[in-house]
Amino acid sequence: MMTLLNNKAVLRMAAVVILIILLTFYGTKLLFGPGEQSERAPTRQLRSPLPVHVSPPGPCTCPSGSTLLKEHVPKDQYDELVERRAKELHQHKARTTSVLSRLLFALPNSPLQYPIQGFKVLPLTKTLIPGLAVHSGERSIYKVSLTVSIGLLTTEFPADRVKVQGHGESRLVMESFSLVMLNDLLSKVSYTSTVYHVHTGDLAFFQFEDHEAVFPITIKQTNLPVLYDMGTDISSQVTITTKTFLRYAQLKILLSSIRHFYSNIKVIIADDSFEPEHITGENTEQYIMPPAQGWFAGRNLAVSQVTTKYLLWVDDDFVFTEETKIEKLVEVMEALPELDVLGGTVQRNQFYFSLIYEEGDEMEGGCLHRKSQGKFNPLPGYPGCFMASGVVNFFLARTHSIQSVGFDPKLKRVAHSEFFMDGLGSLLVATCNHVSVGHQPKTGKDKDPRSLRQIRRPGNEDSKFKLQLHFFKNYLKCVKYG
Repeated sequence: MMTLLNNKAVLRMAAVVILIILLTFYGTKLLFGPGEQSERAPTRQLRSPLPVHVSPPGPCTCPSGSTLLKEHVPKDQYDELVERRAKELHQHKARTTSVLSRLLFALPNSPLQYPIQGFKVLPLTKTLIPGLAVHSGERSIYKVSLTVSIGLLTTEFPADRVKVQGHGESRLVMESFSLVMLNDLLSKVSYTSTVYHVHTGDLAFFQFEDHEAVFPITIKQTNLPVLYDMGTDISSQVTITTKTFLRYAQLKILLSSIRHFYSNIKVIIADDSFEPEHITGENTEQYIMPPAQGWFAGRNLAVSQVTTKYLLWVDDDFVFTEETKIEKLVEVMEALPELDVLGGTVQRNQFYFSLIYEEGDEMEGGCLHRKSQGKFNPLPGYPGCFMASGVVNFFLARTHSIQSVGFDPKLKRVAHSEFFMDGLGSLLVATCNHVSVGHQPKTGKDKDPRSLRQIRRPGNEDSKFKLQLHFFKNYLKCVKYG
């Protein structure tokens, strides 16, 4: 009797198991659709392809009130100009993008362990790949592969129970009956790039069964540090720079006010006046340029001669006051070493702006909006200081950062925001209201002769040229100054 009951229990259990199998089978058919068995759909086919290539951006939308730049390009030059512009953009992207720009996804439930960020190698230098491993349940055999594009993969001489193919090649395959031995060998895999490049990258494809991962390898030549000795006082930390043209009366007032507060600080003057007047004085350097070379050419010259860590830019008609405390600007820059430019105020006017840029497509170009008084987040610990894209002509800056961006000498009389446009994405800019410089009042004696005023003041041709420059150089479709 007991045996009969046991047999019935076994039959009931078998029936339940069969029912579960049937439900699973038909549920799978419903999930995958008619005619598609789960066995015929390997895991890899259900996953997103790796790496993922992001579609190029579409046309950008010009803000209301924007200037369409192509309308300021001569029609008889337009086609040829666009062709040259497209060629330059292609070369620019070749210099600034690499496989490291590709979008990669970490797929779920992967047994693969690998570095996801920070793996950097010197070009042509053998480097151990950190963190490679497989985490898996028991298998009769374990097999992994690693594949790269512009490098070679090597590992140590394997043990008897590990098989290695492709040692010293771009594809390395390792196979073992022991997961412990396989992971030990994975921990000894090295990568060596086969091309010399100062900053590029490779993608490593790591595969185990139906699982595949991709991780980036940064190939970069290490930069030498560029350090400045801060010395012991403000004169060894900051150089004051300015550009003058036909305004010697104002320049002398500026210099006198500087010496009243900072007797030893160096002042560098770029001068492109028609009839230069020699400026004398201790720690004052005047660089004479060919006449009327322009605003940005003068800035470039002045900045090129700075040897201190910081430079303070001022216009030649500014005047130092009790509120012009350079030390307070240095304090902020030293506390926040990521900052490149820190603006102050001119007569308590804290002028600043933000730049909103949409890349756009390669056919038309990008859209740029300069928003006056546009700002970003505040600087922690410094009330009245916050991030922006550009600031007034009174700013402290890291010399190396400014020299790296430079001032376009094509812009002679209509230029200021354009420097910050060129530095967008490179310069971290902020503004503070606790340091101010004065502005000399206008008097009848300050007025230039009419012929010289025509030179100093920009005309329509200068503004038109600037728009044409934005069209080609910055690959812009439109720009709005607000």
